[in-house]
Amino acid sequence: MTDHSRFILDPATSDLHGDDDRLRAAGPLVPVTAEGVHTWAATRYSTLLAVLTHPDLSRELRYWKDRDSAPPGTAITRIVTDTSLLNAEGDEHRRLRAPLTPAFTPRRLKGLRPRIEELTAALIDRLAAMPPDQPVDMRKEYAYPLPRDVISDMIGIPVAHQDRLHELTDAVAQVGGSLDDTPDVRQALHVLLGRIIDERRDSPGEDLITDLITLREQDGGRLTNEELFATIELLFIAGHVTTVNLITNAIGALLHVPDQVELLRAGKCPYSAAVEETLRWDSPIAYFPMRYARRDVEIDGVRVRAGEPVLACFASAGRDPGQYGEDAHLFDLTDPPAGHLSFGHGPHFCLGAPLARLEAEVALSALFDAFPEIAPAVSAEELRPLDTLLGNSTRTMPVLLGPRAQ
Repeated sequence: MTDHSRFILDPATSDLHGDDDRLRAAGPLVPVTAEGVHTWAATRYSTLLAVLTHPDLSRELRYWKDRDSAPPGTAITRIVTDTSLLNAEGDEHRRLRAPLTPAFTPRRLKGLRPRIEELTAALIDRLAAMPPDQPVDMRKEYAYPLPRDVISDMIGIPVAHQDRLHELTDAVAQVGGSLDDTPDVRQALHVLLGRIIDERRDSPGEDLITDLITLREQDGGRLTNEELFATIELLFIAGHVTTVNLITNAIGALLHVPDQVELLRAGKCPYSAAVEETLRWDSPIAYFPMRYARRDVEIDGVRVRAGEPVLACFASAGRDPGQYGEDAHLFDLTDPPAGHLSFGHGPHFCLGAPLARLEAEVALSALFDAFPEIAPAVSAEELRPLDTLLGNSTRTMPVLLGPRAQ
């Protein structure tokens, strides 16, 4: 790659989808700079699918030739240096992923649904107690606490630590509060999760931390302490932050795109269609690092040299006219996508995808059933983006709830 015509990806862009339109027009693989890192960006659906499944593209950091020059402390650096299953491949990836699979089976999720509905009902009651004619931030008051509390239950966060944990994850999820998402906040979260894991060793419970501590791998060994910690940290953060974006984006789409809510209320489309269309049209993840060429490869006519990184552009792929037609830029529940890549593809397909879908479906149906007059409090153009390359959502989602349905 050269610096000629290199795109600079702006974490603070106010027009992510416009940026992605320009990237797709520039080619299937486009040289970009992301948080100081020179990388290829996979901009189109078919290209991203090829990148996610190519046998010569690996998530293992050792294949990145310029890894030592990556700027420290960035969102990209946090992701690519993660030591969990996120960046493992092959047998190592299967070994680290296997202990988690039982927690996300259809049977386990079916058993979890009543708890999700219970938490959702409590949030609806809380919303109903607020002034119906005053703006309420649905990201902070609804889209965030539901997945946070669900994953806290699953993992096994003791009540004594929940207030501090919520304060720290408020910053990570960017829902306001007293803290900003900084390296110091991430370190404090890291330390607190470590303390929680140590307490669970001494006082086991019926939760995922206990399962991971006690469960042996198929070869008879256990997860190392580092692997255990990295897995729990990944599950906790990834297990709720992207779902916050999904629910926020879905509420925004349904409120700001005319007539879509009425399709749901009239029973012409299921709420699951709203979830899938949101995943395609406004992916919770904008860009995600990183895959590295193990040897020279050619993808869609572009040569990627050994050691070069490739960035996955999920939000761009979701609006690719080459995959979804000339109306790809429209949010339309009557024309659900045949498929999308917002949860990834192949061995690294998101383990928590069924849980995220379930939470979003329950949250949307409960919200729009409870508040038939819900309306946006500001225009879509007034909503501020998250200011991060990774997440795609808005910092707030203010609405006017109106009276609760009788």
